[in-house]
Order: sequence, then structure tokens, then C-alpha cells
Amino acid sequence: MVIKMKTYLIDLDGTMYKGTNIIDGAKEFVEYLLKNNIEFYFFTNNSSRTPKEAMEHMTSLGFEGITPKHFYTSAMAAARYVAMNYKERNAYFVGQSGIEEALIQEGFTIVEDGADFVFIGLDKKGTYEKYSKALRQLVKGAILVGTNNDRILLQENGANIGNGSIVAMFEYALGRESLKIGKPHPACIEVFCEMFNKRKDECIIIGDNLETDILCGVNANVETVFVTSGVHKISDIERLQIKPDNIITNLKELIKE
Repeated sequence: MVIKMKTYLIDLDGTMYKGTNIIDGAKEFVEYLLKNNIEFYFFTNNSSRTPKEAMEHMTSLGFEGITPKHFYTSAMAAARYVAMNYKERNAYFVGQSGIEEALIQEGFTIVEDGADFVFIGLDKKGTYEKYSKALRQLVKGAILVGTNNDRILLQENGANIGNGSIVAMFEYALGRESLKIGKPHPACIEVFCEMFNKRKDECIIIGDNLETDILCGVNANVETVFVTSGVHKISDIERLQIKPDNIITNLKELIKE
């Protein structure tokens, strides 16, 4: 497959790895990009890890040459989007170090009460009390911000609850929707282009999830590559009526010798 040279925005879960297993072709594709100085970012809805933690995770799996600067997360997008569009800066969050670091870097003050915004990121140690504390601030008028709307996360042992399911819980409790930032919503691409001084026609999204990765490209008018290594298969294209620009079964197909 021949694709015009662009900045690659590459999904992680289901595209680079599944759980602790590297997906066939992923390591070779990253090595090819690094060797040929092709610009790329890991464009992930996972808000739990900081870029440094995400790099360390991939290094532990066996990837080489990756730096924290290669990562653009839904936590970074959410914090930047709100900072760009609102003047208030008090925030409460449900999540892990990824969302906390992103908020601090964008000038937010983390508060336990009186929040202007409640950010919801995946928290694998989330508790009923923490969720209820977040809800109490939302009921008082704080704005709900979902970092991403992934319904499920695929692991080697099967499907786990995704952050989107937690966001939906808050939306149901409140009777109103959250701000939508992560894939498939155009805001994440718009923020990326602002942060990295890119045009949308200079980017290409690679991912395994039609409803997030590929639909993000469709919604934002960005070229897409659908790789059938994760959540969805070719048969899902017709069922979901989400049409990628390019379809591959292995990332090795993007390597030009």
C-alpha cells in the first residue's frame, strides 16, 4: 500500500498491543518510522498514563526508540480543550496520573470541593465514594468533561469496562451530557493540530476501532487506515456504516522498502 507521507497518529490498544502482547507487525512498523525519520504520535484514548508512563509501558513490552514526546493522550486533549475554551481553572478529577499531570500542565488547580470542572478518566481503583464525590460537585454546577467514550477495553483475558461506560454513568445520573473530547470527536484532532502546529490534511489516523479511531477521521475529515488487529473486523464496516479510507490486516503493509 502506498500512502502519501503524512504525520501518523497511531492508536495503541488493539493496534500496537493487546494487553501485554505486541501485535504482529507493530514493532517493525515503529522501527521503520524511526529509521526513516517519519513523524508519528501515539494517539490514544487511554487517559490513565502520563506520556512517560506510556513510554515505559511500551518499552517493557519490547518497543525501542520511543520517547514521551511521541504520545498524545485524551487526558492531554481534554485539559487543553477546556483551557482553550474556558477561563475557570478549578478541577476535580476521577482518574490516574495521566489526567492529573495533564491538568496541572494546563494551569488547573486540583481541588476537593468547589470545582468548575469534573474530569472523568479511567481509574482502575475507582470507588463508589470517589464517584459520589464527583457527582456531588457536578450537581452543584461543575461541568462534566469525559476524556474519552470507549465502552470497553480489550485485554488478553477479554473485555474490561472502558472509560466511556463510566462517563455514561455520570451522564445518566445528571441527565445531561459531558463535553466530548477523545476519539471519535473532532475536538481531539483540533486540539492536536493546535498543539503541534499541523493541518488536518497533513495527518493520517491508524487504528483498529471503527467507532473511535476511524470515525474520528471521518468526523474530522482526516485520512484513515483501518487495521483488522483488534476490536473490529472487515465485516463490521458494513454493519456500522463507518468507511475507512484504507484497510490493512497488518501494519507491515505500510512499510515501504
